[in-house]
Amino acid sequence: MNIGEIARQAGVSRSTVSYVLSGRRTVSEPTRRRVQQVIDELDYRPNASARALKEGRTRVLGLVIPPAAQRLTDMQLGFVASVVEAAAEADLDVLLSPSGGDHDRSFERMITGRRVDGVILMEIRLEDARVARLQQTRLPFVTIGRTAHADDTCWVDVDYATLIGRCVHHLADLGHRHVALVNRSAELVAAGYGPGHRALAGFNTAVAERGLSGTDVCCADDAAAGEQCVQRLLVTRPEVTAIATLNEAALPGIGRGLERAGRTVPKDFSIAGVAARHWAEDFRPPLTSADVPATQMGAHAVELLRERIATPDTSPRHLLLSPPISLRASTGPVPPAR
Repeated sequence: MNIGEIARQAGVSRSTVSYVLSGRRTVSEPTRRRVQQVIDELDYRPNASARALKEGRTRVLGLVIPPAAQRLTDMQLGFVASVVEAAAEADLDVLLSPSGGDHDRSFERMITGRRVDGVILMEIRLEDARVARLQQTRLPFVTIGRTAHADDTCWVDVDYATLIGRCVHHLADLGHRHVALVNRSAELVAAGYGPGHRALAGFNTAVAERGLSGTDVCCADDAAAGEQCVQRLLVTRPEVTAIATLNEAALPGIGRGLERAGRTVPKDFSIAGVAARHWAEDFRPPLTSADVPATQMGAHAVELLRERIATPDTSPRHLLLSPPISLRASTGPVPPAR
């Protein structure tokens, strides 16, 4: 079955059938319905390879993810799922490729082998060699996150500096004078991981503005590390009564560590952070947080990349998201001095 047979049975030209299939040009609604009825009756499915060859495109988007050895956080998985879903809605496929360490060859094959029409890059560092490499290839790309100098690239990001700052201000309004930032892992921060550095900058600014005593600690992305982190914090900085965090994977351990130390949230200790909504709602008690819209971010990234592929010479677009703080049950007034 081919376009010619569909055109014959629908009584239209081959080009009209092509326009109905591609959506490139407007076709009158009665004609579109007639053509679509024939397509449905014949159960016609366009040949993807032939279509790609004719259009000069693969109709595949590349998504560069962290290596499998580094277990993806729930937020990262949300980005991946939303990108795949948004691409599917646009009749596009997604090719996943890890990067970093021994996976650089996989990344290089993706961007030089004409396997994809464009790339979405996750987990961006302030100075990111992958971004520089993509700029060299002139392959359309969008980043989830941004480098230190991102005016000439397309990106979607969360305003971690502002959001962590809002968490600190909220805790200060409740009377907390000694607060801590639980950041991502020391390895990520040392490598220049953008959210970690921007969160620390926002934390330091807010602490200074409110005249607080602040301390920052790094924590690996798992519950066991979160528990150990809190245990050390309570020993080295026993005056701390509140935490702000962007490490959602460590949250269960943070809660467990406080419980084992005899600290009740929020009676004895408060926690606020930046996390995916269901992480915040599943925390006990529910977490006061800025809920990261991971699903929308992935969809926005696909939208920006499709624009970039269609019109590569237009000025880059940016989207910086700053969701409000949702007040839940994990924050309360500073406890009386012990």
